[in-house]
Amino acid sequence: MDEAATLRRLRWRCRRGMRELDQLMLRYLERRWPEADPAERAAFERLLDTEDDRLWRWFMGREAVEDPELAALVARIGQLPA
Repeated sequence: MDEAATLRRLRWRCRRGMRELDQLMLRYLERRWPEADPAERAAFERLLDTEDDRLWRWFMGREAVEDPELAALVARIGQLPA
């Protein structure tokens, strides 16, 4: 799959049930994805498989992320400027 098709697919997957999550995921996709290494890209795709309510608890710090790769990615996304 070419990069443009991958970005279209990921942009669609970034659409969540909450506007705040949409913005966080799209912010990562636009600002960090282009320079991310393959491991980080794979972690982001795994993050997109996570249920919205769990993602929200992770980003709000109400629940710890047990997977170290996902925890690092959640922290990185949370630190991206608005």
